[in-house]
Formats: sequence, structure tokens, C-alpha cells
Amino acid sequence: MNTLLLNINPMYSNNALASGMFGPLVALALTFLLIFVILMIAAYIYTSFALMAIARKAKVKPTGIAWIPVVGPAIIASKAAKMHWWPILLLIGSGIPIIGPALSLVFLVFFIIWMWKTFEKIGKDGWWAILLIIPIVNLIILGIAAWSKK
Repeated sequence: MNTLLLNINPMYSNNALASGMFGPLVALALTFLLIFVILMIAAYIYTSFALMAIARKAKVKPTGIAWIPVVGPAIIASKAAKMHWWPILLLIGSGIPIIGPALSLVFLVFFIIWMWKTFEKIGKDGWWAILLIIPIVNLIILGIAAWSKK
């Protein structure tokens, strides 16, 4: 009976909190979170510069639209493709519960079509737009499209 009480009492238990492992685990988690945030900020800056270069090549004004989070790339792609702007409303609607995921998929299809036409406008293969779905590869594709000479 006494051993059962000792295991329940937090002062004598062997869990991570009582053994002093909680602090290092929190530090490790926060370190990974900090690294993730830094990588996401770096990817955002790189993507914005690449989209500005693509907008310059496609003669889209103003190029600074690329810096608007989330909708900036869509606005540049829709202007460069000379297509309707209303699918951007699908992006706003993607936050609606239940129908949001479906609207997000529809917006993704429009975004790929816009980027396909944008790549063709700047002299690149349109099918590269499909590769934008793949993480890391999308950064490489945008960089090639933005800063290649041809």
C-alpha cells in the first residue's frame, strides 16, 4: 500500500517532470521551433525576391505585391496570366469550416493554371508550375524562373 502511495505522490515519482528532464525537453522543443521560424522567414524572403523578378520579367506592375503574405504570389500570378482575380476570394473562403478544404483545392488548381501561364509568358516551360506543389523543389523552380538568363 505504501509503494502505491509513493508512486502517486509527485515528489517521489520517476516521471520526466520530477527527474529534471522537463527543462531540457522544453529547451530542445523551443530550439527546433526557433530554427523552423528562421527557415520559414528565409523561405518567405527568397520567394518574395523571386516573385518580384518574375513579375519584372512578365511586366507586372507593381512588383512589390510579391511581399504581401499569402495573397501576393496569387495576385502576381493572376496579373501575369491576365486571368480573372475572383479566384483569390477562394483563398479567403478556405478558412470557412467544412467547405474550406474544398475551396483550398480549387484555389490550388487556379494558382497552378496562373503559374503555368506566367512561366510561359517569361519563356519557361509551363509544366514547371506543377512542380511548385513539392516543397523545396518549388524554391529551386522559382529561382531558376526568376534569375535565369533565357
